[in-house]
Amino acid sequence: MTHENSYTTEEIAKLLRISKLTVYDLIKKGELPAYRVGRQMRVDQSDLEAYKARAKGGYRQAQATHSAPLHGQMHGQAPQATDKTQPSAMRPVIISGQDVSLDLLANHLDKRELPLRPLRSYAGSLNSLIAMYTGKADIVSTHLFDGETGEYNVPYVRRILTGHRFLVVNMLARWAGFYVQAGNPKQILSWTDLTKPGVWMVNREKGSGARTLIEEQFRLAKIAGGDVNGYEHEETSHLAVAGVVARKEADVGVGIEKAAQLVGVEFVPMVKERYDLVLLKTKENEAFIAAVLDILRSSLFQKELLAVGGYDLEQTGKIMYETW
Repeated sequence: MTHENSYTTEEIAKLLRISKLTVYDLIKKGELPAYRVGRQMRVDQSDLEAYKARAKGGYRQAQATHSAPLHGQMHGQAPQATDKTQPSAMRPVIISGQDVSLDLLANHLDKRELPLRPLRSYAGSLNSLIAMYTGKADIVSTHLFDGETGEYNVPYVRRILTGHRFLVVNMLARWAGFYVQAGNPKQILSWTDLTKPGVWMVNREKGSGARTLIEEQFRLAKIAGGDVNGYEHEETSHLAVAGVVARKEADVGVGIEKAAQLVGVEFVPMVKERYDLVLLKTKENEAFIAAVLDILRSSLFQKELLAVGGYDLEQTGKIMYETW
């Protein structure tokens, strides 16, 4: 028996020198056949080579190569069933965002009798909304604070998804604040405290919800990034930021409470942020929108969220904004 090589979406992105979101887009459009192994999507080497051949204009040659095994039917042999025939009929649905609650949502959607295949992308809030605008994401999570209105998410969604019909529904609320050393020796209790001499911060990457919160709070407090030591030091997740503080490579970082508990740093709560989902209102999306709302409002899903800890579910499943 021969075992064909297969690749993860990350490996495909590196091989083709494209972004992972572009790989998901190719899968979503059916141009690159993929299948699930646990929580991971994989692409067989033969399917990758066939895609490359089609991209080079060699579609007929690739088609002839892949049709060869069907000759057995001419001699009364039934075609062999493969695991890849079933997923090809399924619609990939890309769920973009970084919170573990999205993994739980993907698992619940996977159990529904719907012709869809949940895929996960771990982009930040702004980048996820941009991916949705360009047709590369189907369910987007966002926790973007708008300093002008004091509101979360809707101002950004309305600006970015202009021309689209969409739905904003609450997933949960959670505390965001400062990660500090045990005992908070630098007494970091406000945003202006980040400008104290001798205080070093670790930042989040541009496009993330945490970075947007930092930028908006700095703007309101009239703090320039250049006035804060460590402002240029960026990490790409709440856990990574908390880890930098835990290793005493920085005095303060900004993130969610759960990461502080997991890593073992002290947490200073600053704002209770609203974590929402955004879904495009199209005829094609009606079935899975109904499924998402049903899942969010179910007692089973909410019990799983409560088991994770650190979440406020008071508004979970509530529609916060909707275009018509």
